[in-house]
Amino acid sequence: MRYLITGGAGFIGSHLADELLSRGHRVHVLDDLSTGSIANIAHLKPRPDFEYTIDSCESPSVVAELVDESDVIYHLAAAVGVELIVQSPVRTIETNVRCTEVVLDRANRKQKPVFIASTSEVYGKSPALPFQEEGDLVLGATSKGRWAYACSKAIDEFLAIAYWRERKLPTVVARLFNTVGPRQTGRYGMVIPNFVRQALAGQPITVYGDGAQQRCFCHVHDVVQALAGIMEHEEAYGEVFNIGAEEEISMLKLAERVRDRADSDSEIVLLPYDQAYGPGFEDMARRIPDLTKINAVLGWAPQRTLDEILDDVLDHQRAGAGA
Repeated sequence: MRYLITGGAGFIGSHLADELLSRGHRVHVLDDLSTGSIANIAHLKPRPDFEYTIDSCESPSVVAELVDESDVIYHLAAAVGVELIVQSPVRTIETNVRCTEVVLDRANRKQKPVFIASTSEVYGKSPALPFQEEGDLVLGATSKGRWAYACSKAIDEFLAIAYWRERKLPTVVARLFNTVGPRQTGRYGMVIPNFVRQALAGQPITVYGDGAQQRCFCHVHDVVQALAGIMEHEEAYGEVFNIGAEEEISMLKLAERVRDRADSDSEIVLLPYDQAYGPGFEDMARRIPDLTKINAVLGWAPQRTLDEILDDVLDHQRAGAGA
């Protein structure tokens, strides 16, 4: 099989390329390197079953040509990270919606199956935990830029499902919950790479808010197993799936865990949200996925523990890859 991965030089995309190649497939990566890095795919460049194009998936002609050469498309290209969302809401909305429009339109012309990467952010402030795919989405006011990313990804989901229902284009949507591992950058506010970088440097580990907010972290190697597998099941077409882990930890406890595993003496400091992101920033207290649906189709569940995740990120940064 021939796979196209938009955003394939990014953190998750590059690991997905590794996984698909390991399964004997051919992979072509499309990435404009706005948040991805050529270093993420440098180890793949000598392979005859791997190709890449440096361009934007907002370009219909580029996408059309690569779709023609592919059997399945993974659309991972997106504006990512809380800091980027807060600082560049126009870029966030336009990148997410326009790229998805182009990919779905060009894929539909040739009826090529498309995977759309979404996010747990779409659940917003819903109190209905654990989050189920058919549950209500509860977003904040449009005056709160925090919700621009969630809203744009929800539009992506609506569009993908509409293409399936109206035009019979095979689409699958997955909502990813805090995927972590080697190659992830802390540049755009990703918490574990930043905590690890600060701990290794002996700098204060900065926890935003009061540190009581809780998250579940899933190793990227587990995630790409699910991503690679889900497109092999036709019963997944037109469906939305949660992909993540169920082990919760507060940000304050996470900072302590990182410090311990890094054998660091960094102090832990709290930074109010208003100072980090500006007045009026909103966050969700908890995010837990219900994994019943993905488990029923794939028999999938995450295998790696939080400590294994932290150790892999620590090893990656100690090796000089940085964050």
